[in-house]
Amino acid sequence: MCPPCIVSEKAMSKHLKLDIVSDVSCPWCIIGYLALNQALTKLAPDISADITWQPFELNPHMPKEGQDITEHLTEKYGISVEQSEQNRSMIKQRGLDLGYEFGNRGGGRIYNTFDAHRLLHWAKEYAKQTELKLALFDLYFKQNGNPSDHQQLLDVAQSIGLDRAKAQQILASNEYEHEVRELQRHYQSVGISSVPAVIVNNKHLISGGQPADIFEQAMRKIAKES
Repeated sequence: MCPPCIVSEKAMSKHLKLDIVSDVSCPWCIIGYLALNQALTKLAPDISADITWQPFELNPHMPKEGQDITEHLTEKYGISVEQSEQNRSMIKQRGLDLGYEFGNRGGGRIYNTFDAHRLLHWAKEYAKQTELKLALFDLYFKQNGNPSDHQQLLDVAQSIGLDRAKAQQILASNEYEHEVRELQRHYQSVGISSVPAVIVNNKHLISGGQPADIFEQAMRKIAKES
């Protein structure tokens, strides 16, 4: 008679690959991540995940000096100033519900974020991508910072333990420009036109800053089917 099979908890657990396509100036991206993180906490230890942040620029043609955020939103989306304020109030409340307090983002301005994405691509080599991403969210949303300003980017990189001199070398050159552009084109080519977009195991898409229970249900279903 065969002895009973013993299946360890590790063998029973499922591991997911998550690619989060996002921008550091997107409020729904930090909201979505915090909700996703809550879901992963509930799913542990049965389901775990590796997260990779992928680049998306909400405003790739934004000049260095940026633009007033209300002016930008009303022009881009064709909404009124009142609607813009209502949207910001809703976002602020969603943030508070998740324990995140939005400030006056970027001092009331929207900026180009391409160089921030180059540093994020580099940070992946040191397993510091999520740490840098969260610090960049805080720079823009909590500290009224400018994610296109090289000195501010260097301060953030250094604050999480990345080499400031190497970060400065990257920003002063075109290093990682090709890689980031290629990734942006790839995700646009597969239909990603708004963020956040969470891609699970390279084939399942969860769009938008969903509540934690939606992320939890989706990942349970995907893990069960995989």
